[in-house]
Amino acid sequence: MFIPLHDRNALKHIRRQYVTFGLILTNVAIWAFTALLPENVTDAAVVGLGFIPAVSLDYAVLPADLELVPSEATALTYAFLHRDLLHLGSNMLFLWVFGDNVEDALGHVRFLVFYLLCAVAGAIVHALVVPASPAPLIGASGAISGVVAAYVLLHPKVRIWVLVLFRFPLPLPAFIPLVFWIGQQFFLLATDHDSNVSWGAHVGGICAGAILVIFMRRRGVPLFDRTIVTPKAVQHEVTTPPVAMPRSFAEQRKPVHWGR
Repeated sequence: MFIPLHDRNALKHIRRQYVTFGLILTNVAIWAFTALLPENVTDAAVVGLGFIPAVSLDYAVLPADLELVPSEATALTYAFLHRDLLHLGSNMLFLWVFGDNVEDALGHVRFLVFYLLCAVAGAIVHALVVPASPAPLIGASGAISGVVAAYVLLHPKVRIWVLVLFRFPLPLPAFIPLVFWIGQQFFLLATDHDSNVSWGAHVGGICAGAILVIFMRRRGVPLFDRTIVTPKAVQHEVTTPPVAMPRSFAEQRKPVHWGR
């Protein structure tokens, strides 16, 4: 178990990660607003805006007073609801650490589309895993999982500070904790069938993020931290003895500079 704290990975194409900021502020604002509502109203919002596989696949029908948006729209709205501060904080921390560099690689608009598509993919895989479930799915973890997958494909060698076992801060190459985390999601999807955590949503987001980043990144942005090296001009040293020449010619000769 690890918690990401910080990465030293400067932005190269954008000045600020405005979409990442906006997504974090939106999630925090929605959570703060729902936290102020009476509990029964919050529960109704979770049912009406959360993604319910049984409803989306026509195994069940919501009461009319709880149907706040079309069932298809809940594949997006669920990603902006969180049950408690820990649920919200963990998702937003991952988005804060990794979202800026993915946004940098994709651009503002494409990153927003990427984020939403990963959320939808998380909902789809969740529905495939538990198609008749009447329980609402909420939380941004499907979208965040896509961001994590994109980051590890873009910057596996960048060192990130992580808190290992909740107590040991360590700088590690990104691929070590992130590949471990991704593998853990697939393992838990296959073995943990009783948890309230939707491992299917995580895996759906991971798969979508890994595929989409390949096609949505800016032209020229490399994968796996590969860089294009432009060779500089090579200055050759003269190893042969100088040839004697008339003094007047030598005084007039100027040095040659190789163009870069």
